[in-house]
Amino acid sequence: MTVSSMTGFARSEGASAGRRWVWELKSVNGRGLEFRFRTPAGMDSIEPELRRSAAETFSRGSINASLSVESDASATTFKVNWEALGAAVRAVEQIRQRIDCEKPRAEGLLALKGVIEQDDASQSEEARADFAAAVAKTFRDALSELKSARDGEGAALARIIAVQIDEIERLAATARSSDGAGLDAIRSRISSQLQEFLAADIPADRVAQEAALLAIKADVREELDRIAAHVAAARALLAAAEPVGRRFDFLAQEFNREANTLCSKAQHMDLKRIGLDLKSAVDRLREQIQNVE
Repeated sequence: MTVSSMTGFARSEGASAGRRWVWELKSVNGRGLEFRFRTPAGMDSIEPELRRSAAETFSRGSINASLSVESDASATTFKVNWEALGAAVRAVEQIRQRIDCEKPRAEGLLALKGVIEQDDASQSEEARADFAAAVAKTFRDALSELKSARDGEGAALARIIAVQIDEIERLAATARSSDGAGLDAIRSRISSQLQEFLAADIPADRVAQEAALLAIKADVREELDRIAAHVAAARALLAAAEPVGRRFDFLAQEFNREANTLCSKAQHMDLKRIGLDLKSAVDRLREQIQNVE
């Protein structure tokens, strides 16, 4: 079984030239494939490459990728963002015009976010490119770990789905062998209802139409045949090598449609109870399928 889940977590670390960084990837269910990146300022330029790598690895799921970077104090230089500092000073002056307060101290202004920035200008283009490449490599390592996590979840999920498919097959077989689905019971119900029509002196062509409708409504064998075909299709999807989540979604809808029709047609209480059990089994299957990639 090669089913993959859409939920998982991965973590990957790297270090180079006085910097250390950590990628954390979290994946949850999603209708399609969606990425959300949270990276430090100045790292936006590598996101397109990372998105391509992720799209080559996964087809569905909502993936949150977080990058944190730390630098060794001895290897770090800083610079003042004079534009941000000027904006802060002007804001302080506007406040002082409205309330009586002391002038801000330099260390207070420098502590404001964005006023002090890490100075990367001293780095060469080659050094910046090497750093970006190293960060991208550890991201791909995290993707590989995330895929392993999702595959592991998928293996457990496939076992649960297989049991639920077996249960649906068992209930369908029980319905087929029940008294309410037998030909004798169908003939008896049709005969009884036709006697009522004949007693009401209804025209013969109308009786023929009603007889045909009664036969269609009373016979659940077609629904049970389709359920058997869906069971075979579901087992084939479990063994497929490619992502099958969307096809499983569609198949679960078909299971549900047949179960609903079976319940609506059932005249015998035993058959109706089996139909309700079948609907419950299909609902449990649909819940698990929501996690399949």
